[in-house]
Amino acid sequence: MKERTERELAQSSIAENRKAYHDYHLLETFEAGLVLLGTEVKAIREGRVNLRDSFARVENGEVYLCNVHISPYSHRGYADHEALRPRKLLLHRDEIRKLIGKTVERGMTLVPVRLYFKKGRVKVAVSLAKGKKEYDKRETIKRRETDRETRAAIKSSKR
Repeated sequence: MKERTERELAQSSIAENRKAYHDYHLLETFEAGLVLLGTEVKAIREGRVNLRDSFARVENGEVYLCNVHISPYSHRGYADHEALRPRKLLLHRDEIRKLIGKTVERGMTLVPVRLYFKKGRVKVAVSLAKGKKEYDKRETIKRRETDRETRAAIKSSKR
């Protein structure tokens, strides 16, 4: 088994949105920083975050991450945060302009795919996505099953 490098260990994934891979065609991914409160960062370090049903929205030239549930920190005192508040994403102006153009014109969605630490900072991978239709989902499942069957057939013929 291959050893993971120090950089890969430092960039460990906190949370993943597996449902996004099932519900959307992910076209392009952007890395963005998050504006968080101290108790939110501590709760994320504990793994108390859920990306399911979350999305990003462009408002007034800024991008906000909505519907991300960060549970309260276990050892909090008087300081607390709202679990579902919209959080601002930190992106370059050119990237925001590109996202505005694609989400408004083509009707695409911004979906957070994974949350991770990079050099001690919380980052989120946001993908430009197009919704899958029901027949697309069935087609993906069918393709996966045929690939599995062919691998099994090749494996059994080698014996």
